[in-house]
Amino acid sequence: MTMDRRQALLAVTVLPLLPAAPARATPEAMAAAMQAFSGGAPVRDGRITIEVAELVENGNTVPVALRVDSPMTATDHVQRLALFTERNPQPEVAVFHLSPAAGRAQVATRMRLATSQTVLALAQTSDGTWWQTGVEVLVTLAACVEG
Repeated sequence: MTMDRRQALLAVTVLPLLPAAPARATPEAMAAAMQAFSGGAPVRDGRITIEVAELVENGNTVPVALRVDSPMTATDHVQRLALFTERNPQPEVAVFHLSPAAGRAQVATRMRLATSQTVLALAQTSDGTWWQTGVEVLVTLAACVEG
């Protein structure tokens, strides 16, 4: 099968205009990213609170706040706090480095959500323990479409 000049021109001008399927991570990719972040250490449930709306109208800008139950003293504090998503193009959303000087183990930011999905937070404390928690977020208008 050969292509004439008109068909070739059509292919070159129309194909780039077609929407590409959005790139998305998978729950497995998120689990692998969390495993890499924690270095394979055992992770316990609890101590972290994720404040995010459970129903989000627009995934382009989603406010989220993370809090960890910690005294934030020199001997007992949160060192790192990370946010992960299971269906965004990249599972790692943000990593925060904390010290006792922070006073509180609390951060807030905005993120984009490609679609309805689980949002997870992972915290490392100064005694070497790891903590996690997650929340399901329903997104009615998706973001993060790459193309």
